[in-house]
Amino acid sequence: MTVMLETKNLGISFGGLKAVDGLDLKINKGQLYGMIGPNGAGKTTVFNLLTGVYKPTSGNFFLDGEKLTGHSTIEINKKGIARTFQNIRLFKQMSVLDNVKVGLHNDYKYSTASGIFRLPSFFKTEKQMDEKALELLEVFGLSEEKDRLSSNLPYGKQRKLEIARALATSPKLLLLDEPAAGMNPNETQELMDTIKFVRDNFDMTILLIEHDMRLVSGICEELTVLNFGTVLAQGKTSQVLKDPEVIKAYLGE
Repeated sequence: MTVMLETKNLGISFGGLKAVDGLDLKINKGQLYGMIGPNGAGKTTVFNLLTGVYKPTSGNFFLDGEKLTGHSTIEINKKGIARTFQNIRLFKQMSVLDNVKVGLHNDYKYSTASGIFRLPSFFKTEKQMDEKALELLEVFGLSEEKDRLSSNLPYGKQRKLEIARALATSPKLLLLDEPAAGMNPNETQELMDTIKFVRDNFDMTILLIEHDMRLVSGICEELTVLNFGTVLAQGKTSQVLKDPEVIKAYLGE
């Protein structure tokens, strides 16, 4: 198996507090991997480390064998890590189509001059981007909404649009930060199907943070449980969720 993401002794301290401490993680290509833990356990901090928002104070991380520690957010995205956020961060005053086109700029380029003067190369590139963005919207059942403002979409569809925009950057690894937050059971079920579809049809490796145990147990093949920044348990999802320490720390039973 090819290892897509590996972290070695990854950690960060804020003042004297170790928010993430000695994280060792291996996620294979094509895997659907979950990260759970109580609030404040360090889950989102891990995502911020993996996307260059924070620089680690210890350890390293590798994408597809390439060390990315210390790189900027933009560099890391170009290397192949994309993410979504707990609080949806769409461009609210832009159309659904244009939100996806923003993500395509890694793959499509035209010169400033051709953009300013509307040269033929500009229109050719725009047309290609429109076609690619529409393909992605069709995958997510959003093509009929392409001209709507993203802020006018129902909540579940905004989540899908955010995933579509992340996929537009052609990532190798997709990080989903609490994708089911705020969703009703029907929306959550649809989201689970969408995430599985993305993994299978985009040849994608996915790491997700989630509090919804139905989603975690339904789609994640393996889990890491964090507690106070350290790994409490790791392994196959069904086994980890039965671990007495996990039940005590996380499920409060």
